[in-house]
Amino acid sequence: MIDIVGKRYWWFLLSVLVILPGLVSLAVNGLRVSIDFTGGTLWELQMSRTVQPGEVQRVLAANGYDGSMVQTSEDNVVLIRTKEIQEGSEAKNQLLTALQDEFGQVTELRLESVGPTLGTEIRNRAIIAVALASIGILLYIAFAFRNTQNPFLYGTAAIIAMLHDVAILLGLVSILGWLRGVEVDALFITAVLTVIGFSVHDTIVVFDRIRENLAHKVGETFEETVNYSVVQTLVRSLNTSITTILPLAALYLFGGETTKTFVLVLLVGIIAGTYSSIFNASQIVVAWENGEIQRFFARLRGQGRQSVPAGKGSRP
Repeated sequence: MIDIVGKRYWWFLLSVLVILPGLVSLAVNGLRVSIDFTGGTLWELQMSRTVQPGEVQRVLAANGYDGSMVQTSEDNVVLIRTKEIQEGSEAKNQLLTALQDEFGQVTELRLESVGPTLGTEIRNRAIIAVALASIGILLYIAFAFRNTQNPFLYGTAAIIAMLHDVAILLGLVSILGWLRGVEVDALFITAVLTVIGFSVHDTIVVFDRIRENLAHKVGETFEETVNYSVVQTLVRSLNTSITTILPLAALYLFGGETTKTFVLVLLVGIIAGTYSSIFNASQIVVAWENGEIQRFFARLRGQGRQSVPAGKGSRP
């Protein structure tokens, strides 16, 4: 039988290596947040010739729109993110005239505005939604596994696996924001919540098999029981994921540009969720039950206590 659980530290290491570049990007670049959360206007224009972002920014600044973000794309399309511009307002007409005077014919493709109050409300609701989902998952799993020795351990392991998936997605969007200007918007939150549901569902399937095998005393040790359960559910988990990944991949390759980022987040999230449910969640339970996590933190505390006297006792 495949020894998946026995190689758990290799799986943990692989997760760290995947998450680390995203965390570095988050620390250095942060996230590009869309007007869905910050408020403001997204203005998409078709120019008659190629223009540089700096040229457009100068025209905007001269008309009172300092600090605007300008992004150019194919076919001379310009994307402007700036403070709120009201549809049909005199300010908008003056700005459009100034752009036409500078660059020639300008065609408006899209104008989307979100007030700062609404943007803050949407952001707060998104945070609350993720927090409530996490609490609900923890309580549900703890209740479902109430007959096990440590029911909250299973819920905590599922939350850690879920955070693993969310960290990968945040890192992905941070890197894409730096490379391609991808933003965190309402669709991204929708994709994250979908991935959370998928990942937790897969994790619960594995945990449920562990519970059944523990009741039937399958395996001589807890680690053997968990490994047997993971192997039993491996094919089912992979089949479910593959049948979801294939249509998403087709949608990403042949779908419209407006949905590419949304589909990519789902695609990466489902792959990450499948990995964490098989290779991380149950291994966390085993590491805790074997006392490995407790010993790790005990060593850290011991090293911390030993370093204090050494520092105090040293002489200049």
